[in-house]
Amino acid sequence: MSKTNSKDNGNKNSLFHFGVGWVTIIYGLLMFWFYVGMCNDGSNITVPALAEKMGVARADLLNTNTIAGLVGVLFFIIMGQVNHKIGARLSSGICIVISGIGYIVLGNSTNVLMYTVAMCFVAGGIMSAGYIGGGGLVAQWFPKKKGIVMGYTTMGHNLASAFYVPLITYLVARFGITGGMLPIGIAAIVLGILGLIFIRNTPQERGINPDNVSDEVYESEYDAVTDEEGDGGWTTKKLLRTKELWQVGVTTGMFQICSAGVMTQLVLRNMELGFSQNTAILIMTILACVGTAGSWVIGALDLKYGTKPTMIGYGLWFMVALLLNFTNSMPFVYISLFMIAIGIGGAANFSSSLPTSVFGRHGFNKVNSIIFPIQGAVQSMAFLVNGVTQNLFDGQIRYAYPVLAAIALLTVILTVFIDEHKYNRDYKAAEK
Repeated sequence: MSKTNSKDNGNKNSLFHFGVGWVTIIYGLLMFWFYVGMCNDGSNITVPALAEKMGVARADLLNTNTIAGLVGVLFFIIMGQVNHKIGARLSSGICIVISGIGYIVLGNSTNVLMYTVAMCFVAGGIMSAGYIGGGGLVAQWFPKKKGIVMGYTTMGHNLASAFYVPLITYLVARFGITGGMLPIGIAAIVLGILGLIFIRNTPQERGINPDNVSDEVYESEYDAVTDEEGDGGWTTKKLLRTKELWQVGVTTGMFQICSAGVMTQLVLRNMELGFSQNTAILIMTILACVGTAGSWVIGALDLKYGTKPTMIGYGLWFMVALLLNFTNSMPFVYISLFMIAIGIGGAANFSSSLPTSVFGRHGFNKVNSIIFPIQGAVQSMAFLVNGVTQNLFDGQIRYAYPVLAAIALLTVILTVFIDEHKYNRDYKAAEK
């Protein structure tokens, strides 16, 4: 294996030198772009349009999204096992194609049942691609730099918030809801096919070491023992009896509730504050551009201080942002929007970063096949929080914010008790 042309420290602390690993990073970024656009931020436009087309209440479709999310957990379980058997390259590519087809069907929905079934495949497909397949790729390619790498890939969240909503707004206005969703579905299918062709499961297949470190660093600071079975010694039964698995799955899922709960309704929330739809979309675009830097900052903090301390700080930050927004006082609202922008990508960062920190890359696909369904089941409650609060408070979105703030605080408390590197063999090798 050739040595990297890196810094004198063997490239182990670099925030930028990933070599051919950038292909994997960009692939992850694009998967997150489609995930946030199709499942979260795009629903600001697609849910009202589809609800009007079907003659149902907007809140009813939001509640249906929760059902789709829970049913999608079965999809996650299946794809987690498939990913463990065939590898992240094949599983992620296949799942992206499935999500693209599902999105096209979603745009053609004529009733709530058809919408629900299609949404199951959209959410199950793209989330499995990004978090099960993509999470496996990050764990194998960047086991110690997963924080900063997730900072790059979660820029896809911000870029979706910046450009997906204006794009789908234009497409729906120009071609109607059915025709407007068609190009997005086709683009997702194309990305899946490109992933099948160009992505590789491990950096060794491209002739570099994990994290693109030098041979000397890899040999001295990583556990280079080959995992013949690919499961790191884990079984499903053993994992389900391990408290860290539940700690990781629940806390990362709860942060996703907070993030998705805000972003799926942010345009509508801004309209609730008195902004026109165009102005609300423009605000979201500006915030998302600011948030691109926020994703990188959160990733850099993760690399420098560790995932656990960064999660605690993130949770407190997001809690304050939510409470400020709830006040309806415009100075506080503007501050909260900036804080939300910085934190947009953070929740997704931790969804792969924390499992990698605690369990490491050895057997990660096996571990993640159990963790991610837990994350997905918890995260799906975001739509329920919005749907229930809107039904209780005459459609007012702001009343979901104190509920989400309480969830953020509870997540911080639970995170305090996590042993960050409990089963991580690479970290233990470095300590020795």
